[in-house]
Amino acid sequence: MRRRSLALLAGLLLTGALASAPAASATDGTGDEGFTIKDPRITESSGLAASHLHPGIYWTHNDSGDGPYIYAVDSATGKTVAKVTLTGVGTPRDVEAISIGPDNQIYVGDIGDNFDGRWPYEWIYKLPEPKKLVDQTVRATQYVVKYANGPRNAESLIVHPKTGRVYIIDKKEDGGHLYEGPATLSSSGANIFKPIATVDLWATDAAFSPDGKQLVVRGYFGGIYYDWNGGEIKREGRLDVPLQKQGESVSYSTDGTRLMYGSEGSDSPVQAEDVPGGSGKSASSSGSSASGGGSGSPVTGGVKTGAIAVGVVVLALFGLRRLRRTPARRH
Repeated sequence: MRRRSLALLAGLLLTGALASAPAASATDGTGDEGFTIKDPRITESSGLAASHLHPGIYWTHNDSGDGPYIYAVDSATGKTVAKVTLTGVGTPRDVEAISIGPDNQIYVGDIGDNFDGRWPYEWIYKLPEPKKLVDQTVRATQYVVKYANGPRNAESLIVHPKTGRVYIIDKKEDGGHLYEGPATLSSSGANIFKPIATVDLWATDAAFSPDGKQLVVRGYFGGIYYDWNGGEIKREGRLDVPLQKQGESVSYSTDGTRLMYGSEGSDSPVQAEDVPGGSGKSASSSGSSASGGGSGSPVTGGVKTGAIAVGVVVLALFGLRRLRRTPARRH
């Protein structure tokens, strides 16, 4: 989104600290060890989803102002290996999220609202994940999205990997809500999304674990993970989100052992952390802590002195209330 003045200011403050930090191991390796998106066309990567058909490939897209495009990025090189143009849809307004559901169906969330409630409806686009990674045009199905309690801004769209049900988390500075869509989306009328639980974060993206048992939600400077429990979400702890200039996306790796965190900007990094609970790959260099009490990622460790000072400014700007510890409530 364009109206992120506080976040951008904080991002500028972080830039100095990050620029002087040693390179993180998350970008030293390949695949689930992290990578850098090198395509000059991708300057506002706002969503991220691990391919189901092509190991090591991550799908992403630009924020508003690009077009009906998604990009397949090879995590081994950071290079784009396919640009897919969506047909059968209108002109996108503010594409903010991407998720892959059952049967290898890609869902693209045109759900951003720069005016926080101006648009009476938003859209979801669904298309089959291409079997071949070449530049191509794919016909998509367009779904109209409305909210039971009125228009709102959102940047997080998630599709449950087992049921295929679509969920959206709205973006509110003081915390938002998890919205549940119909059991089956309809292309012939509006799909009403209803709030079912509170989410204690200014959410910029979210993701389901491959087994559908865990939900992670990230913001610019923090994150929370929940036990899914059929939508009766239960907060389990804080995520160890790496410091990024403008943290916009998160995805589980295909095998579910890592969380991949993306950021907007040219040559934007995608950084890897172990999943909460220590069930990921070896954390010998990452030092990740699901509760946020550990030493943090290599980036945070490498810039501790500067980042702590910056963090104070950031928290003063944004307030601690975004990461309130109140339990999730159903509505």
